Amino acid sequence: MFTQLRENLRRRANEPQGYRYILRVGLPLVAGMASSTVMQFTDRLFLSRYSMDAIAAALPASIASLTITLTLMGVCGYTSVLIAQYVGSKAPGRVGSALWQGLWFSLFSTLLLCLTWWPAEWIFSLAGHANSVRPLEVSYFRVLNLGAGFSLAGAAMAGFFSGRGKTRPVMIANMAAALINVPLDYLLIFGGFGIPPLGIVGAGVATVIGWIVCAIILACVIFTKENDAVYHVRKGFRPEWDMLRRLLRFGLPSGVNFFVELIAITWFSFEVGVFGTQALAASNIAFSLNSLAFMPMLGLNIALASLVGQAMGRGRPDEAERVTMHTLHLAFAYMLPMAAFFVLAAGPLMDIFIPGGMSPEAFAPVRELGIVLLYFIAIYSLADAGNIVFFAALKGAGDTLGVMYLLLGGLVLLLILPIVLLKALGLASVISYWSVFTVYVVLLAVGAMLRFYRRGWHRIRVVETAPGGGE
Repeated sequence: MFTQLRENLRRRANEPQGYRYILRVGLPLVAGMASSTVMQFTDRLFLSRYSMDAIAAALPASIASLTITLTLMGVCGYTSVLIAQYVGSKAPGRVGSALWQGLWFSLFSTLLLCLTWWPAEWIFSLAGHANSVRPLEVSYFRVLNLGAGFSLAGAAMAGFFSGRGKTRPVMIANMAAALINVPLDYLLIFGGFGIPPLGIVGAGVATVIGWIVCAIILACVIFTKENDAVYHVRKGFRPEWDMLRRLLRFGLPSGVNFFVELIAITWFSFEVGVFGTQALAASNIAFSLNSLAFMPMLGLNIALASLVGQAMGRGRPDEAERVTMHTLHLAFAYMLPMAAFFVLAAGPLMDIFIPGGMSPEAFAPVRELGIVLLYFIAIYSLADAGNIVFFAALKGAGDTLGVMYLLLGGLVLLLILPIVLLKALGLASVISYWSVFTVYVVLLAVGAMLRFYRRGWHRIRVVETAPGGGE
């Protein structure tokens, strides 16, 4: 039996669209996302040691910022799918134009993000969080949004590499950003070398500097004479309205999808925050640990969307299905041990976040609740593997509108309405809310799988050079 299993794995590894093919493209992106995860994790870790209020403010503020930024990034980052489909349909000269439309949109988005400075206080006043937490949320939100334009430009430029399946430069850029960000994070939060302790504002500034470093590295590698000769990365700088329309048609629903996913977590975090700072801190720490499992898998998500895009550009949906199934196997191979890790090491993981100056006894309520929440994460992280894979495949095929409807329906019917009902029945608690959230993630995975197997995405054409002629 074991010999047959080994042979089966070897066959799946080496066949077209097999494990080796996926990992060659996906592992650098996983490593890049892992470095981004390290940035976020150390950011939260340092803030938890700085003060309880700082860690309580960090997640709601960063998620509120991401809710806006990732909506715009859905458009900027969709350059990867356009580029993948142009490469698959053997039209490399169209790659530069697709890239530049993403960059032009990132410039426009930067202006929009700067305008969020003024409504920030009003946004966080709606949450009803403690008065000691709210100013920190506002400050962190403002700093992140002022610098997020560099992250958007970086996402558009990363699409040049992921869309072509040449992902190592993205890994290098992200790892370089992390290497600079982590020590800078500590320095700016706690102070040193003549710099006063800036707390949560310092954490935001360090993050923005990391985004700037990443964008500069990618730009230096992209805009060369060699790339211009093949992909027209300089010649294609002009706005091209048909290409921009194509980017918006498929990218905007993708951006809304990011918005819906983040608004779900944002709204959920705000609702949990009503139970007090300890409950909010426990949830924030649990979500931060969850990012250890989730964020690296986004590398596989990006890789799969590009590989499906290339297959659809060639007019081969059968190849798209094969690479999706193999990616699902790899996602489960990662998520299963991560789920076991969250269960077996829940206590020690929570102990990492004891704030400086706080006794273990004072931290005990946060620790005990956080352990239970990690059990919930262990359960739904397995379903999240399906979400990551099936949503990526549908995105790469251009079915972003269908995914948008699925996510919107799930948000309202599976998350918001059940929590409202719990409140009306007097059953509201941190545990009941997290139970609802877990069911929400699991049922979303079921919906994504069913939509994938309906195969309506076989008929979608994202680019005009694909077999079947355009859209």
